[in-house]
Amino acid sequence: MGRRGLQAHDLSEPVLKRFLADRRRQGRLRNTDPRALGWFLEHLRQAGVVEPTPPLPADGLRGALERDFERHLLQERGLAAATIGNYLRVARTFLTTHFNEEMADPQRLRPPDVIRFVHRIAQSQPPRSAKYTITGLRAFLRFLYVGGRTATDLTPSVPTIPHWKVTAIPRSLKDHEVESLLRSCDRTTAVGKRDYAVLCLLARLGLRAGEVAAMALDDIDWRAGELTVRGKGGTRERLPLLAEVGHALAAYLCEARPPCATRHLFATARAPFQELAGPTTVCRIVEQALKRAGLNPPQRGAHLLRHSLATALLRRGASLQEIGDVLRHRHPATTQIYAKVDVGALQALAQPWPEEVS
Repeated sequence: MGRRGLQAHDLSEPVLKRFLADRRRQGRLRNTDPRALGWFLEHLRQAGVVEPTPPLPADGLRGALERDFERHLLQERGLAAATIGNYLRVARTFLTTHFNEEMADPQRLRPPDVIRFVHRIAQSQPPRSAKYTITGLRAFLRFLYVGGRTATDLTPSVPTIPHWKVTAIPRSLKDHEVESLLRSCDRTTAVGKRDYAVLCLLARLGLRAGEVAAMALDDIDWRAGELTVRGKGGTRERLPLLAEVGHALAAYLCEARPPCATRHLFATARAPFQELAGPTTVCRIVEQALKRAGLNPPQRGAHLLRHSLATALLRRGASLQEIGDVLRHRHPATTQIYAKVDVGALQALAQPWPEEVS
């Protein structure tokens, strides 16, 4: 900026792109530079030094179709933000595969186009990820047909990805490993207080990563000792605010949370201070804690702690119905997967091995 005679209010995305391109030519560009400069620019915008982000230019038919699909998922189906993002990503990939910006005409789609796309997904993604992609594709094709954008319903032409439910055993941590995970947070620092509060919500209440990221300041009722959880499908459920969780949240809010405009409970630890990016950030907090604690389980996301809570409750004598109530499962079949880890109950069902009578 000094060499070019630029002031702070002159900064913009094009200026940053030219700077990064120059650093790349000199071989001095680091992987973190684009993200750090993006945060810096956003901080200047929040401080009023730089003009707000200009509106995006009007896009073509494909962009309009994606916006209509997003509106449909939000207003008519009431899906969670993370699910909407995944479905939009699938729709964008599908449209990009078949059309350019000027030729996004769904009427030209045929079943062979859908089948070829699914085959490519099945070859490039593991079964679990491919199944989620196919679910998003079906939702998009159904939207096209209901909205009159395709003459026929292409949903039946989507092949099935073989991935059966309840085939795996839930991965979990033992009680002492969960305690080690919580102790790994340095609670003398702001980041440590935040991460400890996040891990407490996951380990003690079994919250999902998206529910932790979406939690707002108004969701805590300190007088009643309750938390409002924004669950799947726009549901809101109240959970007891356990003493350990309450102390962790109070310590974070009073001593570590930075002053910022967001009403989300958890905020970033570096400027520009804003809400966490989403479930992936919560999962990253868990992964970092596992690394600090020296734990290396097969599953490393935030759901590991949800499984660990259910398994611990089962070992202490809780029924599957009680576990389903704690985890807020809508259907009993969702909780039945934890019957696989109840070794004592399974031993009572095991039949003796037939022996040959001499």
